Formats: sequence, structure tokens, C-alpha cells
Amino acid sequence: MSNRPPDDELHQRLAELRAEHRGLDERIAKLAANPDDDLEAKRLKRHKLQLKDCIIKLESLLIPDEPA
Repeated sequence: MSNRPPDDELHQRLAELRAEHRGLDERIAKLAANPDDDLEAKRLKRHKLQLKDCIIKLESLLIPDEPA
């Protein structure tokens, strides 16, 4: 038996992460117009990549195991 959360919790968390990921896209786009905020843009991009990694891990948990 696995310690994996139920699928509905995984779907909810995925939706939250995707929304945060989209929000970062918008913030990064706004910062791109201002070169003075380069450090902040880099920080946001790094956080965006971390979110993407979490999204991929959760999506992989939702893929059903196939018998060999």
C-alpha cells in the first residue's frame, strides 16, 4: 500500500501549482520591460522552474501503473 494522497487531492494541488505557474509568467513578462529588475526576474524564473518540476512529479503520480 502506498502513502500517495488521493487523486482528488493531487488534482487540486496540480490546479494550484498551474495557477501559480501562470501567475509567475505574467509577473516575469512585466519585469522583462524593466531591465533594473533583472535579479527579481531571475528569482521568479527559478521559482517557475521549481513549480514546473513539482507539476511534472504530480502528473506522473496520476498516471496509472500498467501491468508488465
